[in-house]
Amino acid sequence: MQTVDNCAILVGMNPYDYTSTTPQFNLQLKRKNTDWQHYAVDFPTAFPTRYEEHHTAMGEYFQPQGTDKAPLVIMLHGVGDHSVVPCRFLARDLASQGIACLILYLAVHSSRMPKVLRKAMPRLGTDEWFEIYRTSVIEVRQVADWAGSRPEIDEERLAIFGISLGGFVSAITMGVDERIGAGILFVSGGNSGKIAQKARSGILQRNYRSSEAEYRENQENYASYLAEVAEKGLEEVAAPTSNYLMDPLTYAHRLRNRQLLMMNAKWDVFIPREATEDFWQGCGQPEIVWFAAGHSSIWFWYPAIKRRMNNFLRSAFGM
Repeated sequence: MQTVDNCAILVGMNPYDYTSTTPQFNLQLKRKNTDWQHYAVDFPTAFPTRYEEHHTAMGEYFQPQGTDKAPLVIMLHGVGDHSVVPCRFLARDLASQGIACLILYLAVHSSRMPKVLRKAMPRLGTDEWFEIYRTSVIEVRQVADWAGSRPEIDEERLAIFGISLGGFVSAITMGVDERIGAGILFVSGGNSGKIAQKARSGILQRNYRSSEAEYRENQENYASYLAEVAEKGLEEVAAPTSNYLMDPLTYAHRLRNRQLLMMNAKWDVFIPREATEDFWQGCGQPEIVWFAAGHSSIWFWYPAIKRRMNNFLRSAFGM
């Protein structure tokens, strides 16, 4: 999974930087009740990929009724669309408590996924995955720009909630953008090389597992890279592969002393526990909760998840 590519051109720059402009967000009211207003959202991405479907970002915005300077939670789903549903339930609940929520449809959402990528999933090339990560992180940063222009949002109180792939994107975004002060990382982790090698998912085993010798060499190389990044800074170190630049563990040292909550599944076949613990250690051992569930069945714990999330955000936002 960790192969040498042409990302050396990115040395001396942050691959998630972008040209910030006045946000051009379009909002269309879909539903309204006494607690919140629900809008469909779209805006032009600041990092369009080679695919036209990726040029327009989309999502949903839940604006609390009668609340000035509300905090905002940016919500990111996993691969596909199914995890948008719990995001929507959580957003409605939080908006009812005075917390605004924007669910961002990532580049892997069906509404934005080009046919050529949909057919190739999950076996995408490194360049394709890197494009997806770059546009996703940059679009989250655009949402933060937009939040600063909205009178009903307190731009000093921004948080992010990411599920699986969305958790990876969330961690990277927090690592490169300090405006997002708190994060909830759900069924996520770090060290993508270890995830590819140790995951019990047949899909990952077939598509990304390498030989033990290659795996050990990759892990040694990645450990050396992480040590150099921690010493010199991300922008000053040449990454031999763009896999390193889309691995949450690369940014974990920037998340120490940040407000973080990790919620993970004990029997996750996609995210091995040791990969989650690598990231947890790198972040300085933030609060972590292990649910007796798998990657998807964790949602059977929805009441406990919602309670943990609510308590964390109210504390993080000083509510």
